[in-house]
Amino acid sequence: MNKVIAIDGPAGSGKGTLAKAIAKKFNLVNIDTGATYRCVALKVLKEKISLEDTNKIIDISKTINIDLKEDGTVYLDGEDVTKEIRNKDVTKIVSPISSIVEVRENLVNIQRKIAEGKDVVMEGRDITTVVFPNAKYKFYLDASLEERAKRRYKENQEKGIDMSYEEVYENIKA
Repeated sequence: MNKVIAIDGPAGSGKGTLAKAIAKKFNLVNIDTGATYRCVALKVLKEKISLEDTNKIIDISKTINIDLKEDGTVYLDGEDVTKEIRNKDVTKIVSPISSIVEVRENLVNIQRKIAEGKDVVMEGRDITTVVFPNAKYKFYLDASLEERAKRRYKENQEKGIDMSYEEVYENIKA
């Protein structure tokens, strides 16, 4: 098996920042698994599927084509959606979509496939317990709700994502 460093924790806990630093220092591929859930959410929005229609959402998670490039670019069905998956509408629905058990199972398979044959640092939720439970290096990060909201709000501002602190806070809280 290739080298896998697994970083787990809730939104805004610092997983992405740490993963990027480790990837750079040790020349590893950085895989942000949250992007895979955001791709499903974006496709749900594009296809105007109701959040109540879990069967259609599960079908999307089975057939979706996601490619995460080494430079951080995210492709959904061949289209660069790196910025689009971080918008407010996607952010609002990604949590309920990621809570669908079958979606999580399908995306775990995609995440493992993306990492296949590479030395990676993979960050997201369930990475250390479900995606790569046998990873040699496993870390869990956390921070207070307020700190996580502050970090995500600042990150959104830097990326030009228009969300108030209150929206970010409530999103992370949910």
